Amino acid sequence: MTLLTDRPAAHAGTHDGRIIQCDVVDFREIVAAVASMDDEPAAIFTNSDFLQASTALAAAYFGLPAKDWRAATRAKNKALMRRHLASVDPVFSADARHVPEDAPYPLVLKPREGVASEDVFLVRDALELATRVDEIAARRDDPLVAEEYLPGRLHTLETLADGRELRVLGSFRTTLSPPPFFVEERLEWAPPPPETAQVLEQLDALGIGFGACHTEFVVHEGRARIIEVNYRLVGDHCDFLLADLLGVPLFEQILTVHLGGSLASWDGPNHRHAIAEPVIADRSGTLTAAPSALQMDDGPVRLSYRPQRAVGDAVAVSRTNRDYLGTVRAIGPGPDEVNAALARFRAAHDWTIT
Repeated sequence: MTLLTDRPAAHAGTHDGRIIQCDVVDFREIVAAVASMDDEPAAIFTNSDFLQASTALAAAYFGLPAKDWRAATRAKNKALMRRHLASVDPVFSADARHVPEDAPYPLVLKPREGVASEDVFLVRDALELATRVDEIAARRDDPLVAEEYLPGRLHTLETLADGRELRVLGSFRTTLSPPPFFVEERLEWAPPPPETAQVLEQLDALGIGFGACHTEFVVHEGRARIIEVNYRLVGDHCDFLLADLLGVPLFEQILTVHLGGSLASWDGPNHRHAIAEPVIADRSGTLTAAPSALQMDDGPVRLSYRPQRAVGDAVAVSRTNRDYLGTVRAIGPGPDEVNAALARFRAAHDWTIT
């Protein structure tokens, strides 16, 4: 396997294959880098939000299985997504600096191509919108959008497709922090809600039909409405939770699809329950105590912990998913057992910021 990256030093010593430096945002640079190799490529793949379109274009150049670059662009660009879905599910959306006076406040202000709930705020009126826009503009210069706030219960839909079949892998219920922020505090495995067919219709309208996709949507009064589409596998360590829960080589399956193979058949997760719960920094400072990565059994519950910050790291609270110190994953026979094991794990370990 050859790794293409614009940060080769970050991967030195961690990847035992070839590393080629190139601008991975530019499909032309990816094409040039791949063409310079002696071997013909069998697949070109990324799991990055930001690189789906450029990777799709490069794969298409070499005649390899790929996502539709237009669908990848729509998924990443929230303004394009809203415009493309307007006939299926109209949602107010505008450039954050050109919001009309009659906009349906409250609105959700967010970067047009952002991630991890960074600089996402609920704003109640035009004055609060203008204040937040100026505040964000002092930190970043990428475009911002203001969207209609969509009430309802937040879910995810995890799917995998091989160009012929799109399979629903499952769904998580997501718990968010109180407004005006949107930090994901917990993802809990749950059956896909009855309104899932509406989400699949919207994904089809976007052209989503190849590889992994992680979709966030709300359900309110029988209506499912997409919040955002991440045209890659679920992140924040829930990808490992999903693989463990399904009990299949999920990552291998994703790569198989990109190599031109078909989805394998497998059974469901056997009615097991699962929760991913991040440990979130409550103050800024230096992380002086935290557990290392570990796996353990608490009765019938399998627990895993993966740190996202190391002892000694500086922590600056941002009210985003970047505040995660680590994530606890738990799989067990039911919600009572899983919740109890999670509580015991949290009580038995310390995360200290001074």
